[in-house]
Amino acid sequence: MFIGLKRNALQELIEWKNREDRKPLVLKGARQVGKTWLMREFGASCYTSFAYFNFDEEDELKSIFRTNKNPNRIVELLSLIAGVKILPEKTLIIFDEIQECPEALNSLKYFKEKATAFHIIAAGSLLGTLLSQPKSYPVGMINLLDLNPLAFDEFLAATDEPLYAYYQSIHKDAPIETIFHTRLLEAYNNYLIIGGMPECVASWIRHKDPKRISRIQQELVAVYENDFSKHNGKVNSGRILMVFRSIVSQLAKPNEKFMYGAVREGGRARDYEEAIEWLVSAGILNRVYNITKMEHPLSAFDRLDCFKLFVFDTGLLKSMAGLDNSAILLKADYQFKGPLTENYVLQQLRGQFDTAPRYFSTGSGEIDFVLQHGTKIIPIEVKSGENKSAPSFKRYINEAEPTHAIRFSKRGYIPNGKITNLPLYLARKTKELL
Repeated sequence: MFIGLKRNALQELIEWKNREDRKPLVLKGARQVGKTWLMREFGASCYTSFAYFNFDEEDELKSIFRTNKNPNRIVELLSLIAGVKILPEKTLIIFDEIQECPEALNSLKYFKEKATAFHIIAAGSLLGTLLSQPKSYPVGMINLLDLNPLAFDEFLAATDEPLYAYYQSIHKDAPIETIFHTRLLEAYNNYLIIGGMPECVASWIRHKDPKRISRIQQELVAVYENDFSKHNGKVNSGRILMVFRSIVSQLAKPNEKFMYGAVREGGRARDYEEAIEWLVSAGILNRVYNITKMEHPLSAFDRLDCFKLFVFDTGLLKSMAGLDNSAILLKADYQFKGPLTENYVLQQLRGQFDTAPRYFSTGSGEIDFVLQHGTKIIPIEVKSGENKSAPSFKRYINEAEPTHAIRFSKRGYIPNGKITNLPLYLARKTKELL
């Protein structure tokens, strides 16, 4: 389906395959980020064969798991259904839409305890919301892997291989020639418009038509909103929808902090907490906590009642905000430029460091993101253009003298001095360039 897309997660799957302490793997991620494609691609390229089972399409599969707890018997029956012999270590067993069969999810523990030679990978829509309730899955018996939309480096690999080869060659302190800086900034602007949803990237490769991309993005947003209404758990689906639809206006506020009253007048935490939790667990929103101190470990200083919410894909946020492509491509300044750029940077930083990014408010301003790298604390400032630092960022650096401080902007790579300026297109290489 997505010919020409290379996913970094494939390397992580290969590492999982070769691990001695391997457990059944559950792939998490929002709908339409390419989980099914990735599992099948992994099965086709790294195993002799794969056996694919979809619990949403094949209802009769469920009876196998309801009546059997012996993994060898389960495999025997699955072999008969698939019409191929499932061999230990040679056949990848794929369970898709596993949330439709809790017994199948639960069976993964039997494979971990009694049949580790069988390689199993599972995924499903809104699986994160299920996995956030520990009673509903075999805790400690599975490996977990998050799949997100394509990051900027994956987007570049898919859309411009020669430029991607140059991007790969950029290393610490290396100068970036003006011609490549310009081309990479163009690719960055394209990424803001297209985003990382596989369907959008594949359409861009095939048709180079921005109108098609816009239509796909609107359809994807409608798919997510439809998912909320189909959701029949404890959380009120109307409230999930209201939180989701408030994100653009939340990010457009001067400090971007999430305000319950901006969802609905008089709204309180108790009205919307569960809806927010659901959207974060589903992988649709990314939450960044405010911290009271910029010290190691960051999580000890989280203010759980003070946070920002960003959308998991920058292209979808652009679509939700109704931003015209010409604003991104032609205007030096436009409304919503700051939040869109921060959303992009967060999307690229996610997964690079063991600790999720935070943000910090000072009396006179804000540090956009705070990273923890080992025991070091790294302040980050995000600039959407070429302009330089805010006073609060400089003041913090002069007082705290951190080992690393990073400013993302459209200026070139300037590694000298107290602040390292990284072009926005290098956000995905942050850890590598420290």
